[in-house]
Amino acid sequence: MSEQTEYAQSEIQSPTAFYASRIFIYGALLVWAFICLFPIYWTISTSFKVAVDVTQGHLIPWVDFTPDWRGWRSLGLSPDTIGTGSTVRDEFMKRFMNSVITSISASLLAIIIGSLAAYGLTRFRYKFGFFKNEDISFFFLSQLILPPVVLALPFLVLYREVAMLDTRIGLILIYTLTVLPIVIWIMRDQFNSIPVELEEAALVDGLSIWGAFFQIVLPIALPGMVAAFILSMVLCWNEYFFAALLTSTNANTIPVMVASQTGSQGINWWSMAALSTAAIAPLAILGIALERYLIKGMTAGAVK
Repeated sequence: MSEQTEYAQSEIQSPTAFYASRIFIYGALLVWAFICLFPIYWTISTSFKVAVDVTQGHLIPWVDFTPDWRGWRSLGLSPDTIGTGSTVRDEFMKRFMNSVITSISASLLAIIIGSLAAYGLTRFRYKFGFFKNEDISFFFLSQLILPPVVLALPFLVLYREVAMLDTRIGLILIYTLTVLPIVIWIMRDQFNSIPVELEEAALVDGLSIWGAFFQIVLPIALPGMVAAFILSMVLCWNEYFFAALLTSTNANTIPVMVASQTGSQGINWWSMAALSTAAIAPLAILGIALERYLIKGMTAGAVK
């Protein structure tokens, strides 16, 4: 009897082991999903709690506590305040738009610069002294090792001299520098997975290098660009250190506003939770809308 026949019979004869393994796998996935999603549930539920429910750790609405709009009312976003004027809501919308503008602009700028840099590193050979393509790529990645606090004083002095403190353009530039190494490495893997023969055929057909790049390479690398864009958006959206350091009133972002929900009586957990929920929602919607591109981008280059 062949090994394949014995294996097939063992599979038929042991359905209990098969179902047990399935139950274990799906059970482990459910536990991991609960661990990952519980902080989000806790944040959303806290935005509908009053102080006593927060301090006593009540978790289940309508069982442990009665939902209340206190957190959203503090932002002027509850059903009874949304139709009236609110300085807090105006301030929230200002910070929200600052986060949207700076994150999207920095991510797009990083995608443009990073894609060109990554394409050059994969299609051309460079040598600056003992620096070659691999060394240049590693140099970009090594910038992530540098702690942001080391750059605090130099950027603070530089931005003060060029009058870019508390400006959106200042945040956009520094956010671009922050995420650019990650974009370069993601796009480098994307371009490495695209056969060079496609571009050579395009050049033979009369396209220029730029024509082959825009008409042949970019459409294929689009899923990877979307994945890099989403990752850049998440990093820029959640960035707190430079936003708190280089802004004061005009260019403050959502993370700075979330961190400011403290007072003489302690932390306003309900307001902080409502702000955090409002900050999470755009990223969740973006991830769901671009999910298919994200999956393609994360798996591209895995199999050639």
